[in-house]
Amino acid sequence: MPTLTLHHPMSYCLNPNCVKPDNPDGLRNCEACGSSLLLQDQYQAVRVLGRGGFGTTFLAIDVKLPGNPTCVIKQLRPAVSAPHILAMARELFLREATTLGKVGNHPQLPRLLAYFEAESEFYLVQEYVAGLTLQQEVKRFGAKDEQYVIQVLLEVLPILDYLHKCEVIHRDIKPANLIRREIDNKLVLIDFGAVKDKVTQAMVEGAPELSTFTSFAVGTPVYAPPEQMAMRPVYASDIYALAVTCIYLLTGKSPKEIERDNRTGEWKWKNHVQISDHLAQILDKMLEDSVKNRYQNALDIVRDLQAQPSSTSEDDQYEDMSGSLSAPPRRQSPSPSSQGNSQGRSSNKSSYASSVSNNAQAARYRQSRMGDGNLGGDRPLTGRLPLASNTGRLRPGDMGNQAKRYTAAQLANAYRQGQKDFVDADLSNLVLRKYDLSGCNFANAKLENVDFKDAILANCNFGRSNLRQANLAGANLTAAYFVNADMSNANLKGAILREASLSRTNLQGADLSGADLTGATGVLQGQLDMAKKSWFTKLPK
Repeated sequence: MPTLTLHHPMSYCLNPNCVKPDNPDGLRNCEACGSSLLLQDQYQAVRVLGRGGFGTTFLAIDVKLPGNPTCVIKQLRPAVSAPHILAMARELFLREATTLGKVGNHPQLPRLLAYFEAESEFYLVQEYVAGLTLQQEVKRFGAKDEQYVIQVLLEVLPILDYLHKCEVIHRDIKPANLIRREIDNKLVLIDFGAVKDKVTQAMVEGAPELSTFTSFAVGTPVYAPPEQMAMRPVYASDIYALAVTCIYLLTGKSPKEIERDNRTGEWKWKNHVQISDHLAQILDKMLEDSVKNRYQNALDIVRDLQAQPSSTSEDDQYEDMSGSLSAPPRRQSPSPSSQGNSQGRSSNKSSYASSVSNNAQAARYRQSRMGDGNLGGDRPLTGRLPLASNTGRLRPGDMGNQAKRYTAAQLANAYRQGQKDFVDADLSNLVLRKYDLSGCNFANAKLENVDFKDAILANCNFGRSNLRQANLAGANLTAAYFVNADMSNANLKGAILREASLSRTNLQGADLSGADLTGATGVLQGQLDMAKKSWFTKLPK
């Protein structure tokens, strides 16, 4: 028997009938019931993470591995003990474990570490993911804006596409099951207690007595669509739940608080938010009660997200330095295929990676029209700056307030109030670790020595900004715009620079060790030669 470590103050008894499961650390057996406190002589439960109709989830440590890494134990308990029911439960459990093992190869899904049966109880041991769930983010920091929700969709849709191609329906998509992983700020889809593959579903439909188990895995009612509540989930059921999740992010309200039309049953969520008609129409289609009218797969949603609205919006107005408003000749929004060709993309437009790549460029175009006055950085400054699409717009006379100095608290407060335009701002030397500032416009800003470690800066505009010696280690810079920026001697270790625009960016002395530049555009070999790299740096192809 390995020696128990003293890293945790107590051990938790896994016997579901134990009347006093909390135990002091260092014991081998429960003081109350005598059960072993080590599962399989390897896993020591520490505390309960959650309970449900199908079992209990525990935080645990692996006492056999060096450092005693943290893991999650899921105890799956059949509701009855009849032999034939236990046999069917065992079959479902094995299929569940097989499914989890199959899908756990994705970097944004928790890995299955072990599964076994002990004393008529079934156990799954999975990787523990540290971080805040989207539900926790909203409760702590408030409702999110449109660009944040678009980024969530762009991160979660590839996960759903992967699951559905594996013939797996998650069935419990909700804010509490999407966690932003601390180490890299990526969203991870957790809690696969409701997962069922197509084979398992067929078993359930052919064996009524199995409903004893599957009824526990319907998902969360306020997020699940009608067909799922009727025990007939399809791939599009996950899409519906993701839409409800987005509405929660936009409103900060539980779905139970969103009223529905008494006659049609349609959600009245748009009464609580102000977003573009384009995104609203996409969410409405994801929310269709009728499966045949709903999106059928993640690729369709990505294609519609990247499609440009045809009508002229307020974002097409530009403000001259003199303060007068003018509307320049309208640029034709690049189509997904033309964007891909202009960047030398692969001609395989059917690939999901290509779709997301094109969408990232389209999102940058819609979001801020770039402080440099152009998309690709190939044209000179026009002398005009775009009006912001949200609050904090540049107004006539504001151009005299250049190089406004912010404190970290002032910046955070401005962002919470909806401001995203920080053109020409002076943020040098600020400590902004782990701040979520996605979608901000930092064009021409002074960011020298700023500490953005582990910050979320996806889709930000850093055109012509000064990022010398900035700390961007571990930062999420997906689809960020760095054209003509100075990033000399910046720390970019482990940073995510996927789909970033790096034309004419000064990378001299920048540390790109472990950074991910997959899909980055405009970067030349000469720029990369001036930077520090490691074996783990993912360079653009």
